[in-house]
Amino acid sequence: MGMTMTEKIIANHAGKNAVNAGDLLISKVDLVMANDITGPPAITEFEKIGRPIFDKDKIALIPDHFSPCKDIKSAAMCKRMRDFAHKHQISNYFEIGRMGIEHAILPDKGLVAPGEIIIGADSHTCTYGALNAMSTGMGQTDIGASMASGTTWFKVPQSIKVALTGTLPRFVKGKDIILYLIGMIGVDGARYQSLEFAGDGVGQLSMSDRFTICNMAIEAGGKNAIFPVDEKTRSFLKGCVNRPWQEVTADSDAKYSREIVIELNKLVPVVAYPHLPENTNPAAEGKDIKIDQVIVGSCTNGRLDDLAQAAEIMKGRKVCDHVRMIVIPATQEVYKEAMKLGYIDIFIDAGAAVSTPTCGPCMGGHMGILAAGEKAVSTTNRNFRGRMGHVDSEVYLASPYTAAASAVTGYITSPEEVMK
Repeated sequence: MGMTMTEKIIANHAGKNAVNAGDLLISKVDLVMANDITGPPAITEFEKIGRPIFDKDKIALIPDHFSPCKDIKSAAMCKRMRDFAHKHQISNYFEIGRMGIEHAILPDKGLVAPGEIIIGADSHTCTYGALNAMSTGMGQTDIGASMASGTTWFKVPQSIKVALTGTLPRFVKGKDIILYLIGMIGVDGARYQSLEFAGDGVGQLSMSDRFTICNMAIEAGGKNAIFPVDEKTRSFLKGCVNRPWQEVTADSDAKYSREIVIELNKLVPVVAYPHLPENTNPAAEGKDIKIDQVIVGSCTNGRLDDLAQAAEIMKGRKVCDHVRMIVIPATQEVYKEAMKLGYIDIFIDAGAAVSTPTCGPCMGGHMGILAAGEKAVSTTNRNFRGRMGHVDSEVYLASPYTAAASAVTGYITSPEEVMK
């Protein structure tokens, strides 16, 4: 029996010729990541072990959730990481001014490559599957142990094959695809399984689309998500990865728990209504939902392509009088390039606020918290009750195109309405 992409990567790192779904095993890892929320407790667990770090170049620490520090407690957490990074001479420490949101900066810095295993103390570590890596989130105790051993344990997941076919419509992006998929299978539809994307439609997707899709695999309960390598992948890697890597393909007789076909040409811009990502509805049907805030950014949609989409909508237009719009570039490099291309001027001229890179409001941290009764359209990845502020606020998940269009009209809006 053949193997899926995920099974092959795990087998290679575990020193096995083959693995099967359900196997329990110990595997080497290529990178261990933590942020300012998860890093301090992981460090505490690491220090209990009494061993040195396994490799100063294979640990990444990124204070991004509450940074720039919003209060004394968050400052203490960042200091804990900073001191640890300096003590152990960890090379991949990215702090304010030299930083970005973890799931954007690691690929951009060349710290992820095909065939690798990346683990992180953050559920959206599954983002890196866009680069043909097996990447997944883990608990802080596991991360602390991995910083000492360079290994971790896995139960090999089953895989769901998601075949993408057809041509992507004008304003439909990766966010719409993953929200459509989650709406189809539910927030537990891929529980502890790998979402393995395939089909001719993969070539329709930009790398930003793929990062977005893999990022939100966890919103379907997935262990990870993974794409095959193609010319777009190779072009991305050529600019940032300077070590040998080996792409992984699924065998023709690989075993899947189920197969799903998504016809891209039939998709429309969608929005996930509160309070679950599976609650998807066409954006065009949201005209009765008046909004108070729009967020464009996060590890899901804060890349340059995402800002370009929002800027395309906002150019020559204004943010609706009763709406606050906040734009958060995912990294300093994205911020700089967006300035060169004029996107930042477009946002500011439209009446939006532009922030330094941070997770900020996504998980209710800072830079855009909602009051009771307020509604936000956001390009972030979760819309659970209280996720962005008060438990009586509401978050609607959407693509940058849809979020920006909604900022202009003041209600949930499909981008076609604004770009007629």
